[in-house]
Amino acid sequence: MRFDVRVARIETLEIDAVVNAANRELLPGIGVDGALRRAAGPKLTDLTATMAAIGEGEAVITPGFDAPARHIIHTAAPIWVLPGDDAEKIAALGRCYESCIALAAAHAVTRIAFPCLGTGNFGWPRELACGIAIDHARKALMRAPEMRVVFCCFTEADAAPYRARLA
Repeated sequence: MRFDVRVARIETLEIDAVVNAANRELLPGIGVDGALRRAAGPKLTDLTATMAAIGEGEAVITPGFDAPARHIIHTAAPIWVLPGDDAEKIAALGRCYESCIALAAAHAVTRIAFPCLGTGNFGWPRELACGIAIDHARKALMRAPEMRVVFCCFTEADAAPYRARLA
């Protein structure tokens, strides 16, 4: 199977690339972003301060600096709890997974770890976000045959829908 589900802190993973649940401006945040910035050290924030903002569903790559991961791929998920078209938000969240996997493949990444994008401060329902993650990762992996995806979940409750859907 090309998918793995782990309960872990994403900033501790020794892997080719981890995905950061970033904001569009790539400014320091909390949650996954804060944890990855602490692990990577100040060079990450120094670099992202010089980078252009990204759109929802887009991704950019940086070195991992002091983090165990070789690369950090930053993507901006849409905020579920804000007003707007749900179909557009769902499409944008799907693009996050596709953009990250395509960018990872372009940088010879063979293992990439995703957090549960959008399910923290952005308010996405866990089951909905999980289905989008798996469906769009599967689609993107068709163009990246050597890549393996790790869904790195913060809690067992976060991991349960991934395990159920991938069983």
